[in-house]
Amino acid sequence: MPGLVGPGLPPSVTPPSAPPGPGLPPAGPPRSHTPQTGVPPLPPGAPAAPAPRRPAPVGARPAAAVPQAPVRPDSTGHVALPPGGPVPMPVPFAPEGGTGAATLAVLLIGPAGAGKTTVARHWARTRRVPTAHISLDDVREWVCSGFADPQSGWNEHSEAQYRLARRTCGFAARNFLANGISCILDDAVFPDRPVIGLGGWKRHVGPGLLPVVLLPGLEVVLERNAKREGNRRLSDEEVAGIHGRMAGWYGSGLPIIDNSALDVPTTARVLDEVLAQSVASPPAW
Repeated sequence: MPGLVGPGLPPSVTPPSAPPGPGLPPAGPPRSHTPQTGVPPLPPGAPAAPAPRRPAPVGARPAAAVPQAPVRPDSTGHVALPPGGPVPMPVPFAPEGGTGAATLAVLLIGPAGAGKTTVARHWARTRRVPTAHISLDDVREWVCSGFADPQSGWNEHSEAQYRLARRTCGFAARNFLANGISCILDDAVFPDRPVIGLGGWKRHVGPGLLPVVLLPGLEVVLERNAKREGNRRLSDEEVAGIHGRMAGWYGSGLPIIDNSALDVPTTARVLDEVLAQSVASPPAW
């Protein structure tokens, strides 16, 4: 019906305004009109102005802040290892009969039976500054079930475990060095296998790594190998073949120690003197 406002009313029909009753003021302007507030209307499509913030009532408490977990300082003394940070070359120092208190990363290379593990451990124990010894053979043998023994044949599995052990040793060395502890690693690196040789060690530890070759005579190596036990003991043919390949380090520029007639303490002392010379004049490798 005309004059009714309801759902059935067409949107184009505007109901007429009722006449003012007696004693009542006239009706206000239609809804489409803007009240006269002194503020010009917003143009079409403009964002609405934010609503004014109402002041908090007198005596009202502010909203409680969300409690944050306290930051606890690291009490373990651990120094975080920088991701991918290479080990720098040690700063040259005045030799005090050897390496003194320098922080070093050393790689002792040698064939089976050269005594590199024994010498490396003795050198690390007798230094007057904290020094760690990391043996690649020990890390390889962390694999108990499924260990790929190179004596059963050098294949993709034994090489993969070797690479994994080398990366583990490299990370451990960098972690020790980042915490101010020197380290010496030992490995039978072959000069004719650059892919798994010095290049890999330099990549995993850093350019400050100091390689030294421990290479006694074949007769001494055979005699020492005969005293070894377990899978560390090789056949005479294997020892002779490895020793022959190690001879390729001659002429490489790396320092070589022939410890055929030296005991362990003397060899460790010679190693310390050679390392002091390497710090003063790093070998090119």
